[in-house]
Amino acid sequence: MTRLIVVRLLFGALTLWAVSLVVFAATQALPGDAAQLILGRDATPERLAVLRDQLDLGEPVAVQYTQWLQGLVQGDLGTSFSNRQPVAEYLAAPVQSSMTLMGLAALVATPIALAIGATSALRRDRAFDHSSSMGTLIVASIPEFVVGILLILLLGPGGLDLFPSVYAREGGPDQWILPVLTLSLAVAPPIVRMMRATMIEVLESEYVQQARLKGMSERLVLWRHAAPNAIGPVAQVVALQLAWLAGGVVAIEYLFNFPGVGKVLMDAIANRDVPLIQAVVLLIAGIYILVNLVADVIGLAANPKVRVANR
Repeated sequence: MTRLIVVRLLFGALTLWAVSLVVFAATQALPGDAAQLILGRDATPERLAVLRDQLDLGEPVAVQYTQWLQGLVQGDLGTSFSNRQPVAEYLAAPVQSSMTLMGLAALVATPIALAIGATSALRRDRAFDHSSSMGTLIVASIPEFVVGILLILLLGPGGLDLFPSVYAREGGPDQWILPVLTLSLAVAPPIVRMMRATMIEVLESEYVQQARLKGMSERLVLWRHAAPNAIGPVAQVVALQLAWLAGGVVAIEYLFNFPGVGKVLMDAIANRDVPLIQAVVLLIAGIYILVNLVADVIGLAANPKVRVANR
């Protein structure tokens, strides 16, 4: 198990380095001049030249990438072009907001999805099973951005007017509800479907049938034998869905004007703030890779055959 974790960590580091290459190349290909965007159209050639020199924009691309990579290794994410703040300092508050949003979505979606999936398995081929299967299929087929828009139209000021549709600094806790609900609906369907399929397989297994023949109550059979054996494979799917949150939060934050890394990324792209773009994308990629590693470990721990096959 330790060897497999080390191997996956090495592959994760290699993947992150490949992402850094792609991100750097993509930011270099962005149209426009960062110095021109910062100083405006009325900037003189002399001022533009001075600013380009300060930002090291005149250096060869290979030199710029090497300097940036060295800074990353040393923990220096660079300085934002648009506000001249250290990127790490500037991202502290947005990262905290995004992590809180993702955590709330996970806390809401995971237990509800597990409960729906388990109940569907227990009531297989009944009305609840059919309706939940159809509902999860419909929700899963709709992009999360569209789900957010539909929730705004239904529950926001344009509909029932229950919750604010745009985040405001002076607003209350209710402005978190629509973003959290949108992300929860985005990650819940795969968990529901996996929990249902796994529970059906476990409930039809021989050891569960033997427990029933011994006269155990259905509740005891469920919680002592079925649920513990079903949660391993489902936990891997849950971890993968949480990894998706790292990237899916970008569009949702922009939709609701939420002050997280997603909105920071969109604003940085508009301002051609290269260091900020690079830092946010690498951060999202790092979270995704880390959570995928956790998902792999959970899958290996839950399935001894996989551990043996990977030796």
